[in-house]
Amino acid sequence: MPEDEVLLRARERAAELGCVPVLPGSGAVLRLLAAVTQARSVVEIGTGAGISGVWLLRGMPADGVLTTIDVEVENQRAAKEAFAEAGFAAKQVRTISGRAMDVLPRLTDGVYDLVLVDADKSEYAAYIEEALRMLRPGGVLAVDNALWHDRVPDPTRRDETTTAIREVAKHLREDDRVIPALLPSGDGLLLAVRR
Repeated sequence: MPEDEVLLRARERAAELGCVPVLPGSGAVLRLLAAVTQARSVVEIGTGAGISGVWLLRGMPADGVLTTIDVEVENQRAAKEAFAEAGFAAKQVRTISGRAMDVLPRLTDGVYDLVLVDADKSEYAAYIEEALRMLRPGGVLAVDNALWHDRVPDPTRRDETTTAIREVAKHLREDDRVIPALLPSGDGLLLAVRR
């Protein structure tokens, strides 16, 4: 799916900041998930330059709120620029600066429609546990970079990041709380619906 000028400019800002945003295929799936779940309450772990946030907001109803968490204030500044360029009101986005594992435990249990995990890969397992606590029944967990540049399916790849992502996928497959699926969109989207 081709990206418009808003997303292309956000991609330029991401490159300047050294962010690795979701690819267009993943963005399209995130927009679809937000629309199909009528997600009014979404959490994004890893703001980046706002690309995934724009995709999510474009699928959410106008009264929805995206809560986006990032440790880098510059990233959030770039994201706010993207959100404004895309025409979203300030009240549609709540940005929280800080380490995700300091912020997530303060968010409410069982009320979020969708949680996107796209931050520090070494923390994915901890983020996912928090996400599952926060999701309502029927809520969707989305984990970006689930294929990690096609390294995850290659058993010879044993670096720390690849192994961590592989373990997360295995854990979700065995977790009775969710119904998981791996989509090869973008760099891989691992999805799970909260039972």
